[in-house]
Amino acid sequence: MFRLTRGVSSIVFNSSTIPCARQCRKMSSEVVNRLENRAKQADDIIQHLKKEIAALQSATQSEELLSLQEENSQLKAEVERWTKALVQAEEKNGVKQVPLPGRSAAPAASVTAAAAPAAAPATKAPADTKPAKEAKTDKKKADKKGEKKPKADAKAASGAGDADSVDIGLLDLRVGRIVTAEKHPDADSLYVEQVDVGETAPRTVVSGLVRFVPVEQMQDRMAVLLCNLKPAKMRGVTSQAMVMCASTPDKVEILSPPAGAQPGDLVTCEGFVRRADAQLNPKKKIFEQVAPDLKTDAEKRATYRGVVWEVAGKGVVTAQTLTNVIIK
Repeated sequence: MFRLTRGVSSIVFNSSTIPCARQCRKMSSEVVNRLENRAKQADDIIQHLKKEIAALQSATQSEELLSLQEENSQLKAEVERWTKALVQAEEKNGVKQVPLPGRSAAPAASVTAAAAPAAAPATKAPADTKPAKEAKTDKKKADKKGEKKPKADAKAASGAGDADSVDIGLLDLRVGRIVTAEKHPDADSLYVEQVDVGETAPRTVVSGLVRFVPVEQMQDRMAVLLCNLKPAKMRGVTSQAMVMCASTPDKVEILSPPAGAQPGDLVTCEGFVRRADAQLNPKKKIFEQVAPDLKTDAEKRATYRGVVWEVAGKGVVTAQTLTNVIIK
């Protein structure tokens, strides 16, 4: 140990501290080297694992491809087997086969050869057998046509029109009175109404009018309702009709029947004979086909293809303010 003195202060050096510092540097250097070696080993392992994974994926894809090819071959063989069975069955029944593109000529030849003997017994059969069957069939068709013609004539005579045509005559539009209306318990945008449409009991109707018509204006008011839609549940409440409205994205107005109209009065459209069923078939989408032609005109009148809706002897159906807009 030795001491350096400078002024009052002094520094004491221990001779053993110098080797210790060297050892520490040496050890830290060894630790760093070991860590670097381990990092390199880890990188090598990762690269090796990546190669193994790629090889496994390639092998798996190859196996799947082979499996699909084998399955495809089996399906082709199965199709050929059933095709041959079908051809043989048809040959037994005397059905002449037409060769398809891609099929060999051998099956066609065998079919033709099989068809030729089948024609021979036909010459031995009584000459009038087939014509007689055809005559009976023609007679049945003629009878059926004869049955349909009177129906068509009856419709023409009664003015019922073409039963196949889709127009407003298929819609059961009636005047109704909304007796009460209240908000749907489970939907903020819906009203649940009780509506008198001239039946023994009022119908329950659900309408999305909360945003457009205040609840107080829904009470005890006249309206026009479509009554032969299929009943549908709306948030747990079954709606049995639809309130008809003139509509834009920002404004909706309930259509008003003419003064003096009563619940149950029929809404008609001149030139379109009313022939509404009790319930429209949803699969035929009749209302969806008619709806594009339901509009108000420049005088706020409800129309179908330009013809106004009216209640016989009482007047026409109108909107409050909306002109030239759709009705739904």
